[in-house]
Amino acid sequence: MTGLPSEVDVAVIGAGAAGIGAARCLRQAGMASLVVLEARDRVGGRVHTIAPAGFPLDRGAEWLHSADRNPLAPIAQSLGFSVHRRPPEWTTRLSRSGETIEAEEEWIALRKAQRLARRRAATEAEDGSLAVVLEPGGRWNELLEATSSWANGAELDRVSIKDYVRYEDSETNWRLGEGYGSLFKALATGLPVACEAAVSRVDHRGRAIRLETARGTVTAAQVIVTVPTSIITQEVIRFDPPLLDKLAAAAGLPLGVDDKLFISLDGPLAGIEHDIYLVGSTTSRETMSYQVRPLDRPAIYCFCGGRFAAALEREGQAAMFDFAAGELTRLLGGEVRKRMAPLASTAWQQDPWSRGSYSYALPGHADDRAALAAPVDDRLFFAGEACSPNFFSTAHGAWLSGIASAETALASLRSAAADR
Repeated sequence: MTGLPSEVDVAVIGAGAAGIGAARCLRQAGMASLVVLEARDRVGGRVHTIAPAGFPLDRGAEWLHSADRNPLAPIAQSLGFSVHRRPPEWTTRLSRSGETIEAEEEWIALRKAQRLARRRAATEAEDGSLAVVLEPGGRWNELLEATSSWANGAELDRVSIKDYVRYEDSETNWRLGEGYGSLFKALATGLPVACEAAVSRVDHRGRAIRLETARGTVTAAQVIVTVPTSIITQEVIRFDPPLLDKLAAAAGLPLGVDDKLFISLDGPLAGIEHDIYLVGSTTSRETMSYQVRPLDRPAIYCFCGGRFAAALEREGQAAMFDFAAGELTRLLGGEVRKRMAPLASTAWQQDPWSRGSYSYALPGHADDRAALAAPVDDRLFFAGEACSPNFFSTAHGAWLSGIASAETALASLRSAAADR
């Protein structure tokens, strides 16, 4: 879209997964008076595919989580995307990372016990953190902390146990050969997206909602807000009058920090098959996990989270690479160091339009997702992964919340038209 319309029936703020889902739903329902206001110079938000070495790399969301029930899986297939169904090993195959088979079995048993303990603890009246079920001085506590930083973007003591157990996971995870970000770019084709149109103020005092953007002012009868919680809490977008309940709910759902480093790999690794997972350390929370030659590509994907990732962000890509190279050399031998080079990396906490990776609920704030998603005056609607009650932190959770907000907005418009 080149010009910015001055007046529309519905404006969607944000062209990430939720915004694209909302806009497609509105368009399919026949909504013509529509605009999507995106701060970035591209669509997709935290779902972004790049190809610096000639093959796709997903900077943000990579997996079709719960793919057997994920609505984006059949959509991707219908658009001709290649779906790879090899299940991830993630942190179960510790014998690949220097542990014995017996230790690996102990770890798997502990993970199962932790899941049961978390579900039991979540039934208590008071909401605690995931740390409450740790065994004091437990052999695997540091790895449990590391896995929390990868899954939640935060350490165990930061994460609500009630919210965590509400996440629904079929444990079926697939990947798209062309990249998740490429899917959302395709899904946005034909939608009225105005890029570089950051919204700074939402004035909802009058009959029409007035949006002040970097490209001018737009008025709308209804607005769907799909920005990350960090953008709300830091008041990058100001609401007039202020929405104190939304500010409080968003503050209870901060964005964690998860980052990726992509390393190019020159040549095959003797004795190492493609698409395996490694854990840098099982005794330190300051460690990375690794996908080695994913989809048989000449690369290693490195993943880190929580306070550790935030610290590495501040130091920069060279520091990320030095740390990863040290762990990979210990795991794969000295020869691999000569064949690795940094390819690309992320720094989501420093990204001005995300300021983090994805949401988690603080202890005591398990119900803030519903509070954030609740409409205001039947004309201001909220969507995004943080608004998803059971699929938060995922692209499909954001997508579904965007569709839900669009359907609610349409019902409100129809009701108002009927009253007139």
